[in-house]
Amino acid sequence: MATTEECRSALDRLSDNLAKADGDVRSAAALDRSLSCHIKDLDITFTGHLAAGRIEVLDTLDGPPVEKADIRLAMTGDDLVAMVDGRLNFAKAWASGRVRLEAGFRDLLRLRALL
Repeated sequence: MATTEECRSALDRLSDNLAKADGDVRSAAALDRSLSCHIKDLDITFTGHLAAGRIEVLDTLDGPPVEKADIRLAMTGDDLVAMVDGRLNFAKAWASGRVRLEAGFRDLLRLRALL
C-alpha cells in the first residue's frame, strides 16, 4: 500500500508532467479549478488547485473531502502511483471503476485530452 508521502510525491510528479505537456494536454491542464483527490485506502484527501498547467496541493485532510471541489478524484494510493508512473491507464481505470472522476460536464470535455 502506498504511503501518504508516496501519494504526495505522485501528485507532484503529475503536476510536473502537466507543466511540460504540449498541445491538447496543455490546453486541458490550463483550467483554473479547485481539485480534491481522495485516497480511499489511506482515508485522506489532498486538496488544492489546478491552474496554469500545474497542480498546487494546499492541504492534506483526514477522511473524504469536506467541501465539493470543481474536480474530484478518488482512488487507492497504489492506483495513483501506478497511473503517474505509467503502469495504469487512466481511461481503463476510470471505465472499470477503480478511479472515480467527478466534474462539471464542460470540465469533463476539456479533461478528456488528459485521459
